[in-house]
Amino acid sequence: MTGLYKVGVDIGGTKTDAVAIDEQGAIAGQIRVRSGIGPDALVASTVQALEELAGVVGVYTIDFTSIGIGIPGTVVGGRVSHALNLAIDGLDLGGELDARLGRSVSIDNDVNAAALGAFHLLETDPSHSMAFLNLGTGLAAGLVLGGQLWRGSRGAAGEIGHVPIDPQGLECPCGQRGCLETVASGSGVARMWPTDSDQPTTALFEAAASGDPAAIAVRARLVENVASAVRLLVLTVDVDSVVLGGGVSTLSDLIDDVRAVLARWETTSAFLASIGLSSRVHGLPADFPAAAVGAAMVSGEARGQ
Repeated sequence: MTGLYKVGVDIGGTKTDAVAIDEQGAIAGQIRVRSGIGPDALVASTVQALEELAGVVGVYTIDFTSIGIGIPGTVVGGRVSHALNLAIDGLDLGGELDARLGRSVSIDNDVNAAALGAFHLLETDPSHSMAFLNLGTGLAAGLVLGGQLWRGSRGAAGEIGHVPIDPQGLECPCGQRGCLETVASGSGVARMWPTDSDQPTTALFEAAASGDPAAIAVRARLVENVASAVRLLVLTVDVDSVVLGGGVSTLSDLIDDVRAVLARWETTSAFLASIGLSSRVHGLPADFPAAAVGAAMVSGEARGQ
């Protein structure tokens, strides 16, 4: 049996999600497998995901209309580098999958893919603009302008996590000091709130909810800096909306708290009030596979461009 499905695959540090999108734009099938670590294992787990998804929707893998992949790291021409959690640095993932599947596959950064997925779900007007602010271990944004991804001249558009905001702040893995990512991300929380938990941000929010004064202070700092990231995106790109996504964004009340900080700033700045910062912030349903859906959208573009 054949089927006119666009397929998107979201490769994460521990899990790989794959979805099939039908001709009406709805999710027709979805599966999850464990991500392989290292080049050979990663290619194998990606092929496994595609094969299992084909079984779910009743088609042969090669009969999908298109296949797109979202993956952490830098992606240029289908080649992936700096995907450290996957032990990948310099893998021609596009070429490897093309050879294994006997067909062309599109590859993009996972935050870019998630931006397209969020746009697909939330925006009905293709002329609108959106920034998808990914609050995960790191901090980065994907930009969708007029329905198309904007990557910039060298692929750095949306890398706001590496905008220095404190010259005396912590050293960032990027080599700069005091970057926004050091105080507005999961890794930033782990530094500000040391814990034995493998989910430091969740531990922080639980401690703050129980009344721990130190946790309350760190949580407030995190929220203020996420609000700063929203303000930075609006003031530099003036997008219609900023969608918060990633693991940190799913924590209780975070989006409402960010809106509250922006609204407070608006009370003391007529300029910020005039541009409606707080009304531009939106969230995603917790179970919506934004990066996988977006990867299916990426599949219609030139690989890695």
